[in-house]
Amino acid sequence: MTVDIGSPLALPCGATLKNRLAKGAMTEGLGDPLNRATEGHVRLYKRWAEGGAGMLLTGNVQVDRRYLERPGNVAIDGPQSNEAIAALRAYARAGTEDGTHLWMQISHAGRQTPASVNKEPVGPSDKALEMPGSQFGKPRPLTGVEIEDVIRRFAHAATIARDTGFTGVQIHGAHGYLISEFLSPDVNTRTDEWGGSLENRARLLLETVRAVRRAVGDDFPVSVKLNSADFQRGGFSHEDAIRVAAWLDAEKLDLLEISGGTYEQPRLVGLDDMTLHPEKAEVRRESTIAREAYFLEYAKDIRAAVKMPLMVTGGFRTVAGMNAALASGTMDLVGIARPLCVDPAIPGKLLSGAAAETPAYEKTLRLGPGILGPHSPINMLKALNGWGQQGWFCLQILRMGEGKNPDPKMGVFTAFRNYAKNEARAAAAMQR
Repeated sequence: MTVDIGSPLALPCGATLKNRLAKGAMTEGLGDPLNRATEGHVRLYKRWAEGGAGMLLTGNVQVDRRYLERPGNVAIDGPQSNEAIAALRAYARAGTEDGTHLWMQISHAGRQTPASVNKEPVGPSDKALEMPGSQFGKPRPLTGVEIEDVIRRFAHAATIARDTGFTGVQIHGAHGYLISEFLSPDVNTRTDEWGGSLENRARLLLETVRAVRRAVGDDFPVSVKLNSADFQRGGFSHEDAIRVAAWLDAEKLDLLEISGGTYEQPRLVGLDDMTLHPEKAEVRRESTIAREAYFLEYAKDIRAAVKMPLMVTGGFRTVAGMNAALASGTMDLVGIARPLCVDPAIPGKLLSGAAAETPAYEKTLRLGPGILGPHSPINMLKALNGWGQQGWFCLQILRMGEGKNPDPKMGVFTAFRNYAKNEARAAAAMQR
């Protein structure tokens, strides 16, 4: 039987997704100053649930309020108030309309916690991000006791997700956040049982998966987001990813999402090196650059090592490309993210045949031509393009959370400036 985007997907735990399109996780920034869910999440996820995707992944819900990816994150940190539980239940109801699955992505930002949230983030070691500007402080290495606490926090957040009506969880082990940092030999320079060999560097991820599974039971979807590679010399390699994926397969995961990159190497959004040391960038496979999906070639190698369902997010824009990838057997679920910032109904249009491809605004978003573009040799201009493009998509999400429509005519510099103002206001509100 030919598999396409309209085919249902049965998961190992017994749950079934109504089709093969999933909204990839994207940060929302809609949390209140106490990092609780809000009416903004309800408005946004109702709109996305009505858009037709089989499954929606939330933006990263943090397991420790001290270490956020941005000030507006939702955090599940310790006992939850009645108000916080009620807000999560409303969020879950909105995101599960029309038989849609809503999975909570649970995360710890690690050293990628912005200085506006915490000037001293934590990580496996004291190695700081090497990026222009001073958005991130030098991290403090976690103690062994603190690492065990992180594992418990993930299990606690997963339990709250299940109890409030979310239909699955995804453990964020990619994109340079804490678990991803532990996997990277470039960032994790520990010499104890949490560092050194790949087995030790993967210990935090595997122990977290086991703790979450014990907490939620065998019939609740548990997934992981894993880098196919960090794309940094000396970082988490593709060979490492294949071995870790095989270990995860033995843990009876319901889904493994394949992605790649970090803040320093943001290949997850199709951008190039944003560090102070471009010579450390690892070249992506030419065949992958030429193809529609960023990480499909890497997923092929992982597919050969595992039996669990695979999801690939990053770059898919045409129905033909999505169906070809599914029919090849390389993957089982197509992740779409940024197009839903501009057209929240695009999954349904793709499924019905009303559209043959998604919007691709990322191809034209830039400060200007030539030296002003995202590949500028001037680090600051490159960074302004990268953060401006990210801000552009984030502001579209904020608009939908406010009940407004997206604004495709917004300029990149305007987005950079307004996004920075929004983040400053949210950070200040947290400190009151």
